[in-house]
Amino acid sequence: MKKSCILFFSLFSLTALAQKNDVVTTQVSSKADALQSQIIAWRRDFHEHPELGNHEVRTSAIIAKHLQSLGIQVQTGIATTGVVGILKGDKPGPVVALRADMDGLPVIERTPVPFASKVKTIYNGQEVGVMHACGHDSHMAILMAVAQILSTMKSELHGTVKFIFQPAEEGVEPGQKGGAEEMVKEGVLQNPKVDVIFGLHINSQTEVGKITYRPGGTMAGVNDMQIIVKGRSAHGAYPWSSVDPIVVSAEIINNLQTIVSRNINVTENPAVVTIGAIKGGNRSNIIPESVEMLGTLRSFTAADEKLLAERVKQIATKTAEAQGATAEVKIPYSNHYPVTFNDPELTQKMLPSLQHTAGAQNVLLRPPVTGAEDFSFYQEKVPGLFFFLGGMPKGGNPLTAPSHHTPDFYIDESGFTLGVKALCNLTLDYMASAQQ
Repeated sequence: MKKSCILFFSLFSLTALAQKNDVVTTQVSSKADALQSQIIAWRRDFHEHPELGNHEVRTSAIIAKHLQSLGIQVQTGIATTGVVGILKGDKPGPVVALRADMDGLPVIERTPVPFASKVKTIYNGQEVGVMHACGHDSHMAILMAVAQILSTMKSELHGTVKFIFQPAEEGVEPGQKGGAEEMVKEGVLQNPKVDVIFGLHINSQTEVGKITYRPGGTMAGVNDMQIIVKGRSAHGAYPWSSVDPIVVSAEIINNLQTIVSRNINVTENPAVVTIGAIKGGNRSNIIPESVEMLGTLRSFTAADEKLLAERVKQIATKTAEAQGATAEVKIPYSNHYPVTFNDPELTQKMLPSLQHTAGAQNVLLRPPVTGAEDFSFYQEKVPGLFFFLGGMPKGGNPLTAPSHHTPDFYIDESGFTLGVKALCNLTLDYMASAQQ
């Protein structure tokens, strides 16, 4: 009889909690839908006035003013232009961090929208366009709405929410510091100490209304690299007098392609070796003395990261040596991001929250992504979950939809409220689970 009573009361408690969660979910959904036009307006304003990493002065001022208007405690100037808002609930509980990135990219926009960016600036010594070509404008607008909704639910919050608006996710110019790594160094996960962190990324090739996720390694760890090949200069008419660094570089590039095809077990983890820039010489009839190559290495395990670096150095130096040249290799050259690793236990625990928000049929497991995210620096310190939000118009073709980091990058704004609801529900559901 005693066991039956315990079972009855346990089932009653679970039913009551589920009913309470449904009420809260309905409140969140209603509040998010009511904010849709404001979210779109915020996003369009950010899109029309993008700023590069560590230069998000206008952007951060707008965010700080909004958070202050909600009665949220605000800290500014973190990692140069970062903004952090702290919302303390009326009830004790865990500290949940939510993150949005703020920077644009040096890309000239081509999209035919009335709020297209016309901003230009100097980057790395060259005049460039500036565009939110990766969706950070939408991330900021979504998190601003989350802050507004949760601030109205302060009496129901079992814990504290830390809103992290981060600069320079896309990196900074050589010689500068910034991004998530710098924010972590400056204590963004402390005072109060963060227990978990959630983040999202809009995706232009996933249909609106869909959420995709992956436990474990979801985005690649990345090292950039520099290879300088040094030979001997000569007149282009007398190549036998030279040690031609251009020819040597061509051989190195071809040989590097064998790393993935012959050294990586591609049945277990993908990997990427890419040379993205090569610079050598300035005239058709002069064989130069040196060539510089820049590239990227991407992998999903520490072992593969080590293997890639070792093989690049070995292939570059030995190929050059065989031709009488030398090769200097720097890995990393200017930046390194760890693997974006979704804590498996946290992911499993919070999956029902995402499914309840979007509908189970709209929450899909995705393959690993060879792009990188500096959200990974937060995940090195605390358990984190990073997921993807659909931004492609319904019925679109993901194979032809403009990809991120391109002049034609386009996002359907109707999907923003799903991101707002997902982050709100993850926060509230995690806090509720901590009370059980």
